[in-house]
Amino acid sequence: MISMPRKDTVVLLHGLARTGRSMKKTAQILGQEGYVPVVVDYPSRKHSIEYLADEVLHEVLESLQRGPHPRIHFVTHSMGGIIVRYYLKHHQLGELGRVVMLGPPNQGSELVDLLKDSSVFKILHGPAGQQLGTADRFLKSLGPVRFELGVIAGQKTGDPVSSRIIPGPNDGKVGVERTKVPGMKDFLVVPYSHTFIMRHKGVIDQITHFLRHGVFLREPQ
Repeated sequence: MISMPRKDTVVLLHGLARTGRSMKKTAQILGQEGYVPVVVDYPSRKHSIEYLADEVLHEVLESLQRGPHPRIHFVTHSMGGIIVRYYLKHHQLGELGRVVMLGPPNQGSELVDLLKDSSVFKILHGPAGQQLGTADRFLKSLGPVRFELGVIAGQKTGDPVSSRIIPGPNDGKVGVERTKVPGMKDFLVVPYSHTFIMRHKGVIDQITHFLRHGVFLREPQ
C-alpha cells in the first residue's frame, strides 16, 4: 500500500475580544488549498498572554498529530500574533513552518495607552489587553523574531477618533509602523480595516502565497 504524504497544518489564532469564527473564512480557503486548518478559539479576555501561550496554545499544539515531514504554520490576527511570538520565544517547535500576522500590535497601540487605565477597558479586554501598550515591558521583552514571518498591515479606518489618536497610517486599532518587528521576512500594506482584514480574499491569497513561498505576491520590502 502506498501511503499518501501528510499535509501541513495551519494553526489560526484570532485577536483580542474575538472568537474563532472570525478566522472561519481564512481556514476554509486554506483547507481548499491543501492545508489542514486548526482554529484556536481561546478566552482572550480572561488571561494574560503568557497563560494563553503556555497553557492554551501549548495544549493545542501538543494535541496535533506529528510526523517527520509535515510542518506547522501559523496565521494570526492582532493579539494572536503576540501569543505566537511569546510561545516561539519560550518553546521549541521542531516542525515550525512559516507565520503570517494580520494587523499585529508588535510595538503596541496608542489606543491601549489612552484607554488601558479605564475600568471599562479592563473589563472588556482583560489582563492581555493591559499588555499591549506602546511602552509595555512585555512587548519589548519579546525581541526580534527568529522564524519566517510575513506581516500584513491595514491602513483603512472609518473611525475618525482613533485616526486622530494613532499617528500616521493605521487600521483603526494599530499604526502601520507599529505592526513591524525586527527579523520579519516580508511586509505588506493593504487598504483594509483592522476588524475585517482577515475576511478579504486578496489578503487570504497573500497568506497562502507566503506560506508556500516565504514572500508575498510582489517584490518584498
